[in-house]
Amino acid sequence: MKYLLIGLLVLGFFSCSEPQSQITSKADYDKYLVNNKNPKTTSKYFQLWNNKITADSTEILSFGNVASEYTRYFKNTGNISYLKKAEQALSKAVEIANINKESYAISLARNYISQHRFKEALQMTKLADSIGGSNKETQSLYFDVHMELGNFAKAERYLDSIKNFSEFGYLIRLAKWNDYKGDLDTTIKMMEKAMKKAESSNNHYLKLWSYTNIADYYGHAGRLEESYHFYLKALNIDPQNAYAKKGLAWIVFSHERNGTEALRILDSVTAYHKAPDYYALKAEIANFMGDEIAYENNMTNYYNQAQNEAYGPMYNTYQINYYIDYDRHLKRARRLAEIEVENRPTPESYSYLASTYLEMGREQEALKIVEAHIIGKTFEPGILLNAAKIFKANQHFEKVEALKPELIGAVYELGPAAKKQIYDL
Repeated sequence: MKYLLIGLLVLGFFSCSEPQSQITSKADYDKYLVNNKNPKTTSKYFQLWNNKITADSTEILSFGNVASEYTRYFKNTGNISYLKKAEQALSKAVEIANINKESYAISLARNYISQHRFKEALQMTKLADSIGGSNKETQSLYFDVHMELGNFAKAERYLDSIKNFSEFGYLIRLAKWNDYKGDLDTTIKMMEKAMKKAESSNNHYLKLWSYTNIADYYGHAGRLEESYHFYLKALNIDPQNAYAKKGLAWIVFSHERNGTEALRILDSVTAYHKAPDYYALKAEIANFMGDEIAYENNMTNYYNQAQNEAYGPMYNTYQINYYIDYDRHLKRARRLAEIEVENRPTPESYSYLASTYLEMGREQEALKIVEAHIIGKTFEPGILLNAAKIFKANQHFEKVEALKPELIGAVYELGPAAKKQIYDL
């Protein structure tokens, strides 16, 4: 789901209490919201490994173990410093390793993906491949990186090279590929097969990952009771899983129109998980509710956190929305959008660039981008909504009408405020 920052709406057009079927129950999830503690970010084993690392250390195993722990701490806390420390450990391991260098290169590539440094991830993947990395593992990584870079034809070739319907890794990538193509039914079928494999292996991490991802896909398909069920299953495994709680909050907000309860859920997350995007979502919810004070406070919290230089390009797209919808620094928004297009020329990146041109009154340039890089190349509702706005600005009303049915069907994914935007097209 895409959490877009939006401008203040005319209050009262859609009430937060607009009648919707009730899916969630506090009795189901309240136990996961109380007694939240800061996740542990050390252990005796971590200290043992970390103490072996010195400026001239050659303790390769320690570098790998420490990096793994830092990565886990990042996922649990949202604290970017842990991801950067993992990068440092892995970079040193790649530099000095004589044995298993390819495995450290693969881990560093995945670290770069998490940081949205996709071109560097590709270079590290090539390094792993050149020194004899596992063919299946490197081919899988090539698929992941090329999907992020928008090299979809290459990604498909790498996906074909690892084809094996009995393997979890192939199934989740096949699901992602079909999602990109807009075939949500096949996406869900593949993800369900992968989930069954995760359950049969009883692998904690794979089950948790499967439950949150299938919950997302069910939500996109409008199967909200199933989506809710699997977010709860994820929390049963990891009661502090921030992503699952965000999923619950989205159901409560987007479907049930209960912004107050959605904010309560998210408040329990931001008490210990510090990623800026949670504040961006809280701002969106407060904005829809008409709570200007909460909106301003959460936008301020988002901005203050996102300014940390350690994030690099990770929050560029959020920042573009911030400059367009809140701060109105359109030149800054355009520059960031140009950087995104340069770094990863995907339909999403081009959509941000087109949106900045539209806001600057350069409708025809925005239209050229939409026609060349977006239409026919993506099925993402948020991107298509932006395209429809640009078509309208250029008086291509028949193209707007052609997109409307799909957009109306995606209101849950887009969020409550999108309903007015769609009917205003």
